[in-house]
Amino acid sequence: MASTQASKLNLDEFIGTALSATPSELHPFFESFRSLYSRKLWHQLTLKLFQFFDEPLARPFRVDVFERFVRDFETKINQLRLVEMAVKVAKDIDNPTTHLAFLTSLAERIDTEKSKQAHVLLLASIAHTKLVYGDLEGTKNDMDSAWKILDTLEGVESSVNAAYYGVAADYYKAKAEYGPYYRHSLLYLACVDPEKDLTPEERLLRAHDLGISAFLAETIYNFGELLMHPILNALDGTQHEWLKKLLFTFNEGNIGKFEALAPLFPQEPILQENYAFLRQKICLMALIEAVFQRQSNDRTMSFQTVATETRLPLDEVEHLVMKALSLKLIRGSIDQVDQKVTITWVQPRVLSREQIGGLAQRLEKWVNDLNAVEKRIAPEVLTSA
Repeated sequence: MASTQASKLNLDEFIGTALSATPSELHPFFESFRSLYSRKLWHQLTLKLFQFFDEPLARPFRVDVFERFVRDFETKINQLRLVEMAVKVAKDIDNPTTHLAFLTSLAERIDTEKSKQAHVLLLASIAHTKLVYGDLEGTKNDMDSAWKILDTLEGVESSVNAAYYGVAADYYKAKAEYGPYYRHSLLYLACVDPEKDLTPEERLLRAHDLGISAFLAETIYNFGELLMHPILNALDGTQHEWLKKLLFTFNEGNIGKFEALAPLFPQEPILQENYAFLRQKICLMALIEAVFQRQSNDRTMSFQTVATETRLPLDEVEHLVMKALSLKLIRGSIDQVDQKVTITWVQPRVLSREQIGGLAQRLEKWVNDLNAVEKRIAPEVLTSA
């Protein structure tokens, strides 16, 4: 009873101080806090706290409410919801040391075995804080710890996955590792609603960075998944709209369009600096597209054909094909004597709408050819029968 009375007195003191220090528009929240806390309605209190933390007028008071009020009953509420509140509140702490201490202190109080998702979310948030303040090694260590747990879980909430993939993408961006950034950024977008969860500026930056990473990643040779993602709409009507056109150009393997857009590269110095790599990449994608467009029984190509498709000098064709083989974009063999390339396999691709349309036309032709054969053979079979 004594402890209950002490808690009641602390609650009254907290509520009284809050009512005198906050705008009148926030007072109904604190009255609700008093009522729900007194009745031990922890779930309803959690929901009311989220409403409070999302209220713009409450922003100057969020840290104080969490530290003086929420911590009193933090073990009684859902631990994942607790961490989500803490992550939201931590954004108001500008001092790097205090910010990190706020999150790491909570990590020490969370029961990792009972709430692994909460632990992952907190580790990802701590990693992101370290990244913002320049601790790349600490970021990577926390990312790895989070992944070890996340990789064992099933039915993970989107907010937890988003936190991990979001910080992983930002880490690889800071390291200029384009392939990992591209993959983790797309995974992050799969966990959020860009229209609701990202500002227009954030959508534009994400689309821009995805485009740049797609161009410069040494392992990305199919942009279909990105081209079908609505995030690219953020580039429309901006100074970066030409990057969207360039993405479609690469996916088509269209060297003519690539050369037409090349004068714009100086607007993105990193593309200009890597022009030689991009030129080779568009040639490889032109080769892939040329193979993809052919029937499976018509994939033996002369060096001259490859040179024409890729607009390369004849003496550079063999090197290009060897590059495609080493990257596992194609499988096959090279006949140096007859100067021919036989392709037995081409890397599976996420197709753009235009490529799907082309594939549909090829399937329709194949069906028509089968029907023609059937009509020709059927009378002969009936006659012999």
